[in-house]
Amino acid sequence: MRDLFIIGARVITPGRDLGVVPVRVECGRIAAVGADAVRREGDRVVEADGLTLVPGFVDIHSHGRGGCDFCDATDKAFDTIARGKLSDGVTGFLATGLTRPEEELAEMCRAAERYNSHGGGATCLGVHLEGPFFNADMAGAQNPAYLRKPDAEFVKRLNAISPVRKVSLAPELDGAEGCIRELTAAGIVVSGGHSSADYDTFERARAAGMTHLTHFCNAMMPIHHLRPTMVTGGLLADDVFVEIITDGVHLSDPMIRLIAKAKGPDRVMIITDAMCAAGEPDGMYSLGGLRVKVENGRATLADVPYDPKAVVSNVAGSVALFPDCFRRFVRVTGWPLHEAIKAAGFNQLRSIGIADRGEIAVGQVADLVLLDEELNPAMP
Repeated sequence: MRDLFIIGARVITPGRDLGVVPVRVECGRIAAVGADAVRREGDRVVEADGLTLVPGFVDIHSHGRGGCDFCDATDKAFDTIARGKLSDGVTGFLATGLTRPEEELAEMCRAAERYNSHGGGATCLGVHLEGPFFNADMAGAQNPAYLRKPDAEFVKRLNAISPVRKVSLAPELDGAEGCIRELTAAGIVVSGGHSSADYDTFERARAAGMTHLTHFCNAMMPIHHLRPTMVTGGLLADDVFVEIITDGVHLSDPMIRLIAKAKGPDRVMIITDAMCAAGEPDGMYSLGGLRVKVENGRATLADVPYDPKAVVSNVAGSVALFPDCFRRFVRVTGWPLHEAIKAAGFNQLRSIGIADRGEIAVGQVADLVLLDEELNPAMP
């Protein structure tokens, strides 16, 4: 692979706007930034006048794209999703599973390992198990037929096939606290989700090692002024990361602003929670064995009627692409790019213990994306 010399781009890295400076890449890593970046003979020169260079987006909660789902557990599915993600400016992702039988999740983990052996699209950074350890009353679009109690050994068996970076579970379930401790000790991030947990339960889970909240506010008990919930705890806890789906369907704009204001730029993580219909036309799809109808950018369970009073709606993931979510986040929060970009990849990576990518700095993996004025991925 030829080394790169990028010139003319405004360079944004988490916490800093470096202005228009050159960047040199050698052997897939950033070798120099600014005055130290000197073009060498044989470099492939990228002229990026008018564009903005940022670290690649990272989606740690996404089920699919382009008509494919990670739980399809096929080489075609991983390749289709990963190549589609890369076209969206997503350079890294966690292959996110659903509430399915163990052997199906094991097949997904095997497919992840096969993909990692050859790549071809965005980098698979590991596996995220969204389920099956959820509260049946808060299951939403998770298949209730395969729910089970938290079980660290279940996770460890899958982790032996492919690295499980993150597990989402309901902390109020029997055995959850012990499972959280055991997974945390094994270096696996635990995130609360699909849960009716109150504030005290959240605090016990946090003390046991839970550091994330999955699609924050969605499939959780809402804020109440007298009965504090896990959402209350998530807003207050400075050491807890929160995922937010900024597709315009899962959270209102004022709620996005409230979360951003309460959590600050170091603890918010944009996700798509995209299902297989992302990048595809309206129609009927499947999610974990459940029928999903996609209409006007909204995915809903086809066999569950909409109930405006329900705590858990019939929304079935999103069909959003990451640049759309990022663009909305920037517009709604008003954060400058050097702060907003933290929520698009840096926080995600650091939260799961990956430190060698996510910044435009010497020695970092050169996972980079150029954005146009509308924050769309662009190639000069």
